[in-house]
Formats: sequence, structure tokens, C-alpha cells
Amino acid sequence: MNNTDLFQTEPTAPLAERMRPKTIDEVVGQQHLVGKNRPLRLAIESGKPHSMILWGPPGVGKTTLARLFADAFAAQFLPLSAVFSGVKDIREAVEKAQITLARNQQTILFVDEVHRFNKSQQDAFLPYVESGLFFFIGATTENPSFEVNSALLSRSRVYTLNALNTNDLLILLDKVFRLPEYADLQMDQNTRQYLCELADGDARRLLNMAEQLFTAAKTQQIQTLDNKFLSTMLDRQARRFDKGGENFYDQISALHKSVRGSHPNAALYWLCRMLDGGADARYLARRIVRMAWEDIGLADPRALQIANDAAATYERLGSPEGELALAQAVIYLSCAAKSNAGYNAYNQARKFAAEHGSAAVPLHLRNAPTRLMKELGYGKQYRYAHDEPNAYAAGETYMPDGMPEPEFYQPKDYGLEIQIKEKLARLKKLDEDSEQ
Repeated sequence: MNNTDLFQTEPTAPLAERMRPKTIDEVVGQQHLVGKNRPLRLAIESGKPHSMILWGPPGVGKTTLARLFADAFAAQFLPLSAVFSGVKDIREAVEKAQITLARNQQTILFVDEVHRFNKSQQDAFLPYVESGLFFFIGATTENPSFEVNSALLSRSRVYTLNALNTNDLLILLDKVFRLPEYADLQMDQNTRQYLCELADGDARRLLNMAEQLFTAAKTQQIQTLDNKFLSTMLDRQARRFDKGGENFYDQISALHKSVRGSHPNAALYWLCRMLDGGADARYLARRIVRMAWEDIGLADPRALQIANDAAATYERLGSPEGELALAQAVIYLSCAAKSNAGYNAYNQARKFAAEHGSAAVPLHLRNAPTRLMKELGYGKQYRYAHDEPNAYAAGETYMPDGMPEPEFYQPKDYGLEIQIKEKLARLKKLDEDSEQ
């Protein structure tokens, strides 16, 4: 081989690219979109392309489906990445689409990670989508309701792609082993299952790991790939987890709702899932304290103390020792009596206070540290509760003049709030008796 040949040799495409489906029938997973009589297959069979947003986690086929959509209509496929592209790239894509349209050929403009474009960049596509210069396909891992402009969203259909399940990934891995270059490699079903679980629903991740393993095996002249070989060759793969994206807040929501729903095992699962994915344990500690106040409150004040103690313990011990304290707090909160009475009362009181302005404090409730204030009637006729029967000034009012006392706080029939409810009922009866 001469020097010229060195620069003319085509690089070998990565396994993930070589395994990219050529037809919609080769697509693994996403059968809710590409199966018989399903939306994307029907769109292709109709012969009428349309703009769309493909929303789903990494490695589930968003780019593949966009390419297949373009192929189905013999359209020019123009890919852009919102990470690397700017206004200049958009302008060049528009010019290419105009040239192609002059030849009576349609264009599919594909924008990967469209959520990375700002509002003005997304707006730049609108006139060309409306004029029919090209059909727009955006791919995003973030909820398009929040990350894609409403104008662009209204002109596109949104298709949700799911993470691939283990069976989908096993089908894909079997296809890899049928490739001639890997015919001499062996991997039993248990090891294949383990590898697919490590991929965590991401086909690209699976294929990249497989290629890494196969290269290492050939280098070491190993033919049988077992779990021990996988553990040696592959770094531990973190779960799919975006610390700032929707997946993060979905898992926080699942943890909170599991605690609220009194399911300690599910709550433990979501806590450990987030810790495994790299969530900030201090953030989780703050959320656990919030759960105690919002969903348990006075039904079990011990939950508040345990949540605070767990957060303090984590601050003292750090990871991983301090995570045990968070786990036990989650268990306790899940098992504790639940009440949102205090949470509801606070929200109602905030709204009430905002709506009723700055009503004057009644004279009998005002402080009177000076002679002038006393002469003006500050604190006059105030009844000191400790000097009253039952340490309660029956019939007294503590609201601004002319404003009836609301009933924000409605204790639940759970935990300590049962006793609180009974006490408030007794005091209310004393008020009623004092008016007779």
C-alpha cells in the first residue's frame, strides 16, 4: 500500500452504524409506532409526509426512523445537530432544500437534540415548514411541551419513543452475532442477558459495548465471552439518568408518590435508582424533608425529626455511609400516618391573606409597650388564656374586626391528628357555649 492509499482508505463504520435498519421492518422495538396499522407505518404507506417531533431517551431509534421516513419518500435527508449547528448551517440547509425543490424532490430536515436550539433558532424553521419547502423532523430527549416552541409544536406531530426492553435488545444482539466477522465468538444466553441489562434500554450503548468486547476478545484470542470477561472489560455503566432533565424529575416524582402512597419498597427502589444514577444525595435529603412536612405533617411529628436527622447524618458521614440514613428515613415516612391537612391549610391561608389585603390588627391584640399606646387602647380587654378556665378564652376572636375566622386546618383521622381534631372540637364547643 502506498502513501496515497493510506488517505483513500474508507474508515470502518462503527457497529452501531452498520446495524442501522435499512427498512421499517428491520426496526427493533417501537412497535406502537411502526407495527401494523400504527402511526408511522401508516404515514409511510399513505405517501404523504408530515413534520414531526420524535421524543424519547437516547439510543432508541429517533435518527433511524427519521432516515427511514426520508427514504420512504425518496426525499433529500438533511441532518443538523442543534449542539454544533448555528444560523449559518440553517441557512445552508434552506438553500439546499430550495435547489432540491427546483428538481421536484422533497426534503426532510432532521434536527437532532432540537431542544438545544433557542427560541429564535426554532422560529427560523417556521416559514419554511409553512411554505412546504421542507418537512421538519426534530429529535429530543426532553419533553417537547417545555422545550419546543408552541408554534413549531403545533405544526408537528409528536411521537413518543420508549426505551428498548431486554427482549428487544436480545433480538438486536442476536443479529450482531450473525455477522460473519463475529461467527467465531460465543456468548451464552445468561451473559447476553447481562449485557443487555447493562445497556439499560439503549441500543447504541449495547452495540458500542458489544464492539468493545469483541475487539478485546479478538486481541486476547478469546472465543467464549462470559460474565467474568464482561465485568473485566466493561466499566460499570450508570443508569440512564439526566440530572437536569425530565427523567430526573420523573424519578423524584415517583419517589415522592411512593412515600405518599405508603409503599416503602417502591420508595426504596426509586431512592436507590436515583443514587445509582448519580443524583445528588443532598438534594434527595432536602426532598425527603419536604415530603415529611407535605404528606405527614402533624399526623406523626416524629417523621419530621427523622427526616431532619437523616439529612444531618448524611452531611456528617457523606456517601455511601450517609445514604443508609436517607433510606431509613424513606422507609419511616412511607410507613407513617399520612396527612396533608397542614399543607392544605397553609396554601389556603396564603391565598386568603393575599386576597384580603392589609386588615388592621384589632386593638385588643396589639402590643402596648408605651403609655401612649395604652391610652390609645392597645391591648385593652385582652384576655390572657392562662388565666381562663381550661386555659382557653372561650368566645374570644383573633381575626381582624368583622372578618370571620376561616377553617383552613382540617385535621385528618390519622395518627396524632385524631387527638388534635378531638381537642379542636372541644374548644369549638366551649366557644359555642360562651355565646349562649
